Amino acid sequence: MPAFSPRRKGDLGIGDTRALREWIDWAADHCVGFIQLLPINENGPDESPYSAISSIALDPVYLTIEAGEIPGLTAAEISKARDQGGPALHAPAVDYPAVRRVKRMLLELAWSKFDGAGPEPTGEFARFREKEAEWLDDYCLFRLLMELHGEALTWDHWPASCQTPENARRHLEKLRLRDAAAIDYRLGFFAFVQWLCFRQWRALRLHADSRNVKLMGDVPIGISWHSCDVFFNREEFHLDWCGGSPPEGMGQSDPFFQQWGQNWGIPLYRWDHMEANGFTWWKTRISRLTEIFRMFRLDHILGFYRIYAFPWRPQRNHEFLGLSHEQAAGLNGGRLPRWFLRSDDSVENKAANRADGDVRLRAILAAANGAEVIAEDLGWVPDYVRPHLTDLGIAGFRIPHWDCNEFGHPTPGIGFPEHSFATYSTHDHDPVNGIWRSCLRVIREHHENPTEQSGWHVHDAHNTLRILSEFAAIPIAGHGLWPPFTEGIRLRLIKALFAANSRYASLMVTELFGIDERINHPGTSGSHNWRFRLPWPLERILSDPLLQEICWKFSAAIHITRRATSDDSQGEQTPSNPDGF
Repeated sequence: MPAFSPRRKGDLGIGDTRALREWIDWAADHCVGFIQLLPINENGPDESPYSAISSIALDPVYLTIEAGEIPGLTAAEISKARDQGGPALHAPAVDYPAVRRVKRMLLELAWSKFDGAGPEPTGEFARFREKEAEWLDDYCLFRLLMELHGEALTWDHWPASCQTPENARRHLEKLRLRDAAAIDYRLGFFAFVQWLCFRQWRALRLHADSRNVKLMGDVPIGISWHSCDVFFNREEFHLDWCGGSPPEGMGQSDPFFQQWGQNWGIPLYRWDHMEANGFTWWKTRISRLTEIFRMFRLDHILGFYRIYAFPWRPQRNHEFLGLSHEQAAGLNGGRLPRWFLRSDDSVENKAANRADGDVRLRAILAAANGAEVIAEDLGWVPDYVRPHLTDLGIAGFRIPHWDCNEFGHPTPGIGFPEHSFATYSTHDHDPVNGIWRSCLRVIREHHENPTEQSGWHVHDAHNTLRILSEFAAIPIAGHGLWPPFTEGIRLRLIKALFAANSRYASLMVTELFGIDERINHPGTSGSHNWRFRLPWPLERILSDPLLQEICWKFSAAIHITRRATSDDSQGEQTPSNPDGF
């Protein structure tokens, strides 16, 4: 469940730490062992959680803004700001500009009154600034420069006087000579906001621990080109190469993706430099993450072995669309997208890539200090990756309808390796209920208006429904007679997933409630991504008989498949004959 998705009475248009606290209690009461979140570091202008402007700073958009939570703010001030936010704060999806505007206004107001907050909060804040100075000072300077030069303008378009760390610090001193109080006030504001963020998230971690529910984080494979990490640590990155994924042919609707692949725009790591300094940047990143999360997902773990790279930034993608490789090379100084550092085209290269991944991932595990690590190992996975992850004790993903044998039959859940993470979908995919219904739609549309292209799609749709039915032992009436997605099918799919041998089993919150919406559409940008919110606050879910029944059956599935620990839900009645299954 993304942190932006839950609702609660009185929120400001987005999920926040108080809403997550409510869901932690729900999880504990329903025997759920962990809640998986998307990255919570501060987003860049595109509002993607995978394009953060800092590997450490947290996004204030998730702050609970309530009297008592933010020193100095009153309930009346918050209510007034909520009214000024208008209908956008009650929209079905997150309206980021409106949410950020209201929260920023209230945080600025709180900072303006903070000197009078008393010795306890001001002393706590001072200690936070001193303890976190190693990363916080640079972050605050970077945020100040963003404020001065425009939030959406990348640092390579700032004035020359600010384009290097040395020049930026000299520029800061010049600004201080003009008005030291104003500059220190702005730097203090950005530090104040981070103090509030870490304060709330650390408290949330303590509450989750007290309820025996683990918070699961997410570590993106990259960091935004326009980030304080890249700005102040350029020696750690290849700024002229961007990470991405290779082309996937006609299976993709986007023509650039078909021809060249996905260009994520993240600068590549200079792994040789990082290794030489003991992976300091990574260790700092992971150690801060594990202050909040007891387990975390490593995004695109294949990138720790080798990554597909583009020798241009995404802003130039349109220049190469439709060009031949020779034309593209001529336009780009002879350089073309390629595997970086090397491809898997020989036994020697595979061995070298595996060895590289081994060094890097062992550094991550050392920095994790006991936190559980899960590998997002989806896509075209080299044959050496999963055995290596097994050697390291890292659980990789298993998606049932993608995990088939040579005869096209799904691997039964009992055949999944123990060191795996079983799930039907991620934020980049349709939930399983959406997959089922979209397959039926494709079949119906082909029946009504058959074409050669729809014939290809209908074959895939039948195949997907067959695989899901086999995996979950869903009875079918005959060839091609697929039933609509019913409550019985939903329960069989949940039970089959939870009965898998995998160490972890996870449902998207959309799958829990049968909602077809998708969190993100890879390769696209716009208001359809990263904005999903649940239709109801948790208090409504707990009071509505139909929604209550969904949650009860979900908890029953956890018990039936023996995923509940012995001390789970001591006061909760466990069904002895749950005929819903």
